[in-house]
Amino acid sequence: MDRLPRIALPAVFIAIVLIILLSKSIVRIGPGEGGVLFRPAGGGVVTDITYGEGWHIVAPWNDMLIHKVRQQSISDEMNVLSVNGLEVKVNGTIWFEPEYKNLGFLIKTKGEEYILELLNPAINAAARSVVGRYTPEQLYSSKRDVIEQEILDEVRNELEGQFLNVKRVLVEDVKLPPTIKEAIERKLKQEQESLEYEFRLVTAKKEAEKVTIEAQGKADANRILSASLTDKILQDKGIDATLELSKSPNSKVVVVGSGDSGLPLILGNN
Repeated sequence: MDRLPRIALPAVFIAIVLIILLSKSIVRIGPGEGGVLFRPAGGGVVTDITYGEGWHIVAPWNDMLIHKVRQQSISDEMNVLSVNGLEVKVNGTIWFEPEYKNLGFLIKTKGEEYILELLNPAINAAARSVVGRYTPEQLYSSKRDVIEQEILDEVRNELEGQFLNVKRVLVEDVKLPPTIKEAIERKLKQEQESLEYEFRLVTAKKEAEKVTIEAQGKADANRILSASLTDKILQDKGIDATLELSKSPNSKVVVVGSGDSGLPLILGNN
């Protein structure tokens, strides 16, 4: 009976050690994640294999570095200078994703904090470079799409060959000093009012031209008609009208040739 505790104690110890080793050896990589093996005693980060989603068995003396490999986004507010040296604040969002096959190279060369060490500096440098080409008015009004594309191009150039893909840049807001913003808004309002006034002038001019053309057309038609109406034509028209009236059931007296210019007279009642 005394031997049982002496045998059971090492067995329990071994079982505990095995459980600990097994728990360290089984690694779960979640959806949208990738794993890179780190061998502290055998060369560091393994760069030629990226482990996908699911369960993996790893030697307990090694580590699995797990990072997101799906598309991600970060938002930031940057203080930058316009072309005339005015400080503006730009709020933006950038979408990016690591190169899945090269996740090991990314971590080995840039570290696990590659967003802070690599991506953020590239974004800041690109934003300062691009915004510095424009005036505050251009930044505030009409250049937003152009600025986004130029920042995207600059960031991609900065990150070329760095195992990090930038998908899209969105400039959400450009904040100017209140006095500058108010001055720009006043100018834009005046320009809009001027365009509206010019539009009204053009519309009124076209309407006047239309009325003039219609009046001229009517005058020309009346002149042509007057020139074509001879006495003989008028007499014929009068006779035709008299004949039509004579067909009416109302009682009447038609005196042929007694009216002015020899036209018939119609005398009658109901």
